[in-house]
Amino acid sequence: MTRGGAKQDETQPNLVMEQLPGVEYCMASPPHWPEAVVLGFQHYLVMLGTTVLIPSSLIPQMGGGNEEKARVIQTLLFVAGLNTLFQSYFGTRLPTVIGGSYTFVLPTISIILANRYKDILDPHQRFLQTMRGVQGALIVASSFQVIIGFSGLWRNVARYLSPLSAVPLVTLVGLGFYQLGFPLVAKCVEIGLPQIVLLVISAQFLPHYLRERRVIFERSAILFSVAIVWLYAYFLTIGGVYKNRPPTTQIHCRTDRSGLIAAAPWIRIPYPFQWGSPTFNAGDAFAMMAASFVALIESTGTFIAASRFASATPIPPSILSRGVGWQGMGILLSGMFGTLNGCTASVENVGVLALTHVGSRRVIQISAGFMIFFSILGKFGAIFASIPLPIVAALYCIFFGYVASAGLGLLQFCNLNSYRTKFILGFSFFMGLSVPQYFNEYTAAAHHGPAHTGSRSFNDMVNVIFSSPATVAAIIAFFLDCTIHRGDCETDRDRGWHWWAKFRSFKTDSRTAEFYSLPFNLNKCFPSV
Repeated sequence: MTRGGAKQDETQPNLVMEQLPGVEYCMASPPHWPEAVVLGFQHYLVMLGTTVLIPSSLIPQMGGGNEEKARVIQTLLFVAGLNTLFQSYFGTRLPTVIGGSYTFVLPTISIILANRYKDILDPHQRFLQTMRGVQGALIVASSFQVIIGFSGLWRNVARYLSPLSAVPLVTLVGLGFYQLGFPLVAKCVEIGLPQIVLLVISAQFLPHYLRERRVIFERSAILFSVAIVWLYAYFLTIGGVYKNRPPTTQIHCRTDRSGLIAAAPWIRIPYPFQWGSPTFNAGDAFAMMAASFVALIESTGTFIAASRFASATPIPPSILSRGVGWQGMGILLSGMFGTLNGCTASVENVGVLALTHVGSRRVIQISAGFMIFFSILGKFGAIFASIPLPIVAALYCIFFGYVASAGLGLLQFCNLNSYRTKFILGFSFFMGLSVPQYFNEYTAAAHHGPAHTGSRSFNDMVNVIFSSPATVAAIIAFFLDCTIHRGDCETDRDRGWHWWAKFRSFKTDSRTAEFYSLPFNLNKCFPSV
């Protein structure tokens, strides 16, 4: 090859990849059992942050104490394990954890503050009555995703989703949780910052210098770093470092302030309607439906990111719709068991797929086994659930960033020299960040959202939808992408339509069946076309 030819080869752009290269184990290729167990336990540790944080912030407002908090966390873990298994076997079959969702927090707070519960003086009775109201709203709201998913309506919407409109959706699914990153790390920076540094060193630098032990550090970095920093936080606690510090600092920094270990029972199996018969209110149900709609959109972005990090082909619309239907079934289980929260695909666990380079479905199923096991053995589960939140927030800084990068990676399918592409990307990104920021600032100043009419349910619906960066960006990008110069062949190429065209049908590409087919020959009963 001539010198000029070599130089020309060096200046060639990187190839477009339908599947992400460099993944050690994809969806259908599980690692050996010992390694799979370790990886599954890491996924379990990561999802504990959401599982603990949401009940810890809501239950005191309901009148509950540590005992109620421990029982709700157990229930949330148990249902998350079931939903993860259902999704991995019958839903999208992607390696995604189905856990608690921050999307449902706003309508839940609205139910907690409803006037009908203010006159209940006994805190425990107020907790029970509020929980039953949340259960009823979740049960009704679950029908929204069940119908949208299993009827194929979401499939018809997803058929028009191009790589261009998917970029803002997936990117802001990761970036939209920025408030759960360093702001929570800064609550106890002396343990949060070392966690970030140690995880980066053990996952990114050490594998390069210790090539023979590369796999150990690369795939077990979460376990090593969390164990070291957690032990460090324990020594700070018993050493009296936080003895005279403010209560807020002690709650976030000390390892003995969660109250979960003492309150959790040794053995307890959660069961449906354990808090009593659900109560139903039309306004609460509509607000929860809005949250279900937001969870549906955010989960769509999470599923797309998971398919990339699992080295699978782009997810077909029919499979996406099937996954949404099973997620609706998960919300139904959440309402029946009383988890105080709906469910969605866990963004942080998709980040774990990227960090470990392992997208195996078996690993996620083992993780679900850990969730169910430790939810029944309450004391043991409470030990891991008492990890200080700044440590978990430090993990979020990396995992959410990975998911955001999956969205930016879809730009390889688009023509970035097109003014149409630049406008849709820029406008959707800016509005996706700006509109929710306005809603959050308005709510912080006025103690209610910009939508403040006489209908509480209408207010909640508007505030929930427009407080989600991924939802706002996805709606804008999808609408503009489907309306500006629609039907032009050059436009279709600019938006990357031709790259995903063959994956819009389940049977067009043989790899699709390899990754997404149902087990036990169930495709004959539930066709994906």
